[in-house]
Amino acid sequence: MTGLDVRLAAAVRVGDAEEVRALIEAGADPDAADTDGLPVLCAAVQAFAHEVAETLVEGGADPDRQLPDGTTPLLRAVEGGSPATVSAVNRGALRLPQEQRERLLATARHWYETGAETELRRRTGVQGPARTGRVQDGEYLHVDTVTLGGWTVRAGHGAVLTDLEQELRIPTPVEELVARAVRHADDHVDWSASCWALASRRSAETWSQVLAFHRHPSPVHRAFVLDFLGYGAVQAGLSMHARWYERERGRLLASWAQTETDGGVLADVLALMSREENPDAPAIGLRHAGHPDPRVRREVPALFDPPWTGTAATALRVLASDSEPAVRAAAADALGRPEVWSGEDRELLVSLFRDPDPQVRSTASYAVASGRDRSPAVTEALFGLLAADEQMMRLNGAFGLALRDDPRTPEAYGRVGPQGREYEHDHRWDGLWRWSIRNERDYD
Repeated sequence: MTGLDVRLAAAVRVGDAEEVRALIEAGADPDAADTDGLPVLCAAVQAFAHEVAETLVEGGADPDRQLPDGTTPLLRAVEGGSPATVSAVNRGALRLPQEQRERLLATARHWYETGAETELRRRTGVQGPARTGRVQDGEYLHVDTVTLGGWTVRAGHGAVLTDLEQELRIPTPVEELVARAVRHADDHVDWSASCWALASRRSAETWSQVLAFHRHPSPVHRAFVLDFLGYGAVQAGLSMHARWYERERGRLLASWAQTETDGGVLADVLALMSREENPDAPAIGLRHAGHPDPRVRREVPALFDPPWTGTAATALRVLASDSEPAVRAAAADALGRPEVWSGEDRELLVSLFRDPDPQVRSTASYAVASGRDRSPAVTEALFGLLAADEQMMRLNGAFGLALRDDPRTPEAYGRVGPQGREYEHDHRWDGLWRWSIRNERDYD
């Protein structure tokens, strides 16, 4: 091994993808052997270092290279059960010979059907307790891990199998894909893979088969249908039948909201309804404004369209005084949307600045700050926020003054305090700069 290769192996072991890329560009061999004699790609696969593995493959490492035990780095990734790692290593299973494709599929299916812990026990012979946990896999999703006999795998073999079948154009039955998903929570890799695979089909037959599960006695199955509808909204937007999908989805949700008995699922139904135009939404919101489950009440405010009048206005004001902070915050967010506020709503929003819950205070103050009300009472209430203990409240106050071209804006931002990293991309910090441009002032 050259000096660069030694450094490459070290960078792989510590998971430094940027250093790996730099060393490959400098001439290191992406297929260099590690201290165990195996390609460094195997070390990345074993560590589930998907970014490092992807960098190695992009740099020329061979994921299909046959190893002394007859496996390949790609096959080892499949055994490891991390969809993110498999995706990073896989250069396209369709290009592989039929025998290799079938081996990948058979391996993924065996681990999935046998179970990660059972298969580890078979391979290691260890009968003691396994160590389990949950980790992030990729950017957004999670997967369970199992460690036994010094060997760790991620139990995402259902997702690995689903992804391979989709890539190889194998029409897995809808029932099987749903069954793979509902064994887990909705942020699990198996759930997400099934949902995306079904939504990607964009066929009326798949649509109707999945939607039939919204009558399933299990709330988990019904929740899966909602996720499918969310994924499907993205896919349907790419389809020539997008309007048909939107219309049918709206009809289903309106009907479903009348019959759903599980609070968590009903809340998700209402949340999905609020993301699209639905003429039935206000009436459904009124129907559920007094629902005993706060998760449901929290979704109600977004179903009302401004301006608020009659029963909708009354319902929103009641929700703004709800016993649950999340409901009050949702009501505050909705009350801030109209172009013109009533005196009652203005007073109610400002009163929420003093709510005992910090999220309610933050939501209400931002709603007022970014709203269209330019009355002196609101302006002074925003200025009053500069005395708050929480920086978030002070920032909302300064931002609101800037939007109103208040001459006290520089003073306000001076009282907000230093900008922390958590505000790095927060548009409210641009308020002073924009105010200075509009008013031709130097704010330095």
